[in-house]
Amino acid sequence: MTPWIVLAAALLIVAGLVARSVLKKRKRARLLETPLTAEQRAIVAKLVPITRSLPDALRAQLEGKMNLFFEQVTFRGHNGITITDEMRLSIAAQACLLIVNSEVWYETLRNVLVYPSTFTTGRESHDGMLVTAEEHGLLGESWAHGPVVLSWDHALQGGLDPDDGHNVVIHEFAHQLDSLSGHTNGIPILRRGQAYGAWEKAMLDAYHHHLERLETARDTVIHPYGATNHQEFFAEAIVSFFEKPEAMRRDEPALYAQLAQLLALDPAEWDRD
Repeated sequence: MTPWIVLAAALLIVAGLVARSVLKKRKRARLLETPLTAEQRAIVAKLVPITRSLPDALRAQLEGKMNLFFEQVTFRGHNGITITDEMRLSIAAQACLLIVNSEVWYETLRNVLVYPSTFTTGRESHDGMLVTAEEHGLLGESWAHGPVVLSWDHALQGGLDPDDGHNVVIHEFAHQLDSLSGHTNGIPILRRGQAYGAWEKAMLDAYHHHLERLETARDTVIHPYGATNHQEFFAEAIVSFFEKPEAMRRDEPALYAQLAQLLALDPAEWDRD
């Protein structure tokens, strides 16, 4: 094969890759501009009422990101559950709420696994040379590059009640957001202009306040499970940011400000009536 033929073949490959990239970007842009149908919009409003509080511009962005989510992610039912449009719409609306006004995307996620209710998973604990296999009941689970695993009972209830501070979908997708940095440790990819020093101080101060309140049996705006470690605190802080925003802004103003900057959102100012 002559050098000219090799060069021509290489140019054809490059041209093909460029064309595919252009088509992919055009398709992505088209999906982001595609609204939900009237029927889908009504289902989302019913099952995820927090979306009714979004400003109009953000609501349109949410619908576009949901359509992109549907294009990328496959929903798979387990333990006999059949995936319905209501399930897909409820879960996607809650998942995309976190990134509705952000350039960040769940790049590596391809599957959401849905169980009817609490599901069990095997865990190994190590004590010296002894390895013990245990089963744990879970409401949700998030793997660094996907999938996300959810109990539908709890995913549904989390969407229906936007003020109780419990939301398994937001919690697990907060882990997805966290893991985009390469590590799930409570330090996500920050927004342009956001300082890691300020983020770390706000997070650690709020985490220590959280532990102190629990130790003295005081109420906490962030769910007690957040005391487990920094990554769980981050996930539960995101839940409180959306579901108890006014209380969080009052009790942990520095952390609220960091999350508002990270997500480019200010849910304490949304009309929730």
